[in-house]
Amino acid sequence: MRLRNIPGAQDAILESPYVVQEPQTKKGHWGEVFVKKQPLHIEVGMGKGRFLMDLARLHPDINYIGIEMYDSVLLRALQKREELEENGEVYSNLFFMRVDARLLPEIFEKGEVDKIYLNFSDPWPKDRHARRRLTSSEFLARYDLFLAPDGRIEFKTDNQDLFTFSLEEIESSDKWHLDASTRDLHHDAAMNEGNIMTEYEEKFSAVGNPICKLIASR
Repeated sequence: MRLRNIPGAQDAILESPYVVQEPQTKKGHWGEVFVKKQPLHIEVGMGKGRFLMDLARLHPDINYIGIEMYDSVLLRALQKREELEENGEVYSNLFFMRVDARLLPEIFEKGEVDKIYLNFSDPWPKDRHARRRLTSSEFLARYDLFLAPDGRIEFKTDNQDLFTFSLEEIESSDKWHLDASTRDLHHDAAMNEGNIMTEYEEKFSAVGNPICKLIASR
């Protein structure tokens, strides 16, 4: 269950230097937001942000944006980042924003994003909610509007039904191509090479749930 309704969360987000306010105004100009103009990778539904903070530390030559729509979840990411920066870890290549993922085409220009990470997204298990899944054909169409021509989507989940759905959505698309997939990431030497684990990934794999991953491009 997601964290919600933490008093003061909204104010903290509005005041944080790590959160981009009014991100629609940056469309086409994200290179100017960062210290250096570099490839841009985003995580849609970043949770508490640990995955992106690990990536930003390991890859200073890439710019990252973490996207989260829940105030109280984003607040936890801000608190963790503040703690790390107080201990000397500075992330000049990482920003957050609080937006609904359906608005991303209004925020990023065509070809502006080089990679999209989707990690342990809400499965929305009811059939009537299928279009809300971040790997649905509706969302794939949105990603197509701003992902670079050679850009990729990387998706991880422990939910087998969601993974099957995601594979079917890609395979039935006339634009998207499945580059690689596995239903047991941690025992797939090739796909697990260089894998950065998320908090959910550690939690689910610790109780024996195999982790699924796919990589898709156009």
